[in-house]
Amino acid sequence: MEDVFFPWRSLCAGALAGALIAGCAAPSAPPPPPPKTPLACQAASADDPVAGNWLSVRKQQGVVGELRTLFTLNPDGTMAYTEQLKRGKKPSQGLSETGCWKRDGQAVVLQTLLSNGEPVNLDDPIYTNRYTVLKADSQELSLRSADGVSIKARRMSPGYRLPF
Repeated sequence: MEDVFFPWRSLCAGALAGALIAGCAAPSAPPPPPPKTPLACQAASADDPVAGNWLSVRKQQGVVGELRTLFTLNPDGTMAYTEQLKRGKKPSQGLSETGCWKRDGQAVVLQTLLSNGEPVNLDDPIYTNRYTVLKADSQELSLRSADGVSIKARRMSPGYRLPF
């Protein structure tokens, strides 16, 4: 008779030992915080002359080549910022950012949400750029960055993109 109960005793003893070991295990790590909710872009004023597709072509001290920057400031508050370094016959190098833009008095604030297609850390100030608007009309946009760099851009057609 004792032989019939032997497998049950082994199973019960194993289950009891497993439960005791599991109770002694280190507590599990807390779950990661939920990701931040992306910003919702706010539409620009219907008559804001800054809305549009703007191309700046310039040389910058310390940079070999020509910097081409395309600011696409859509009326719905979304933006695309594409910068390309053109160096003669060498392949262009570029940066492509998308996000939101807004007016803040005499300034334009660009908030990047994706950089080269990847989500950014919204707490990192490098992804928020503020430009003072010096001039904005139907053909020209002049901006000054926080570090004093002047940017002059001309209006391009709505579908214009930088060539590669």
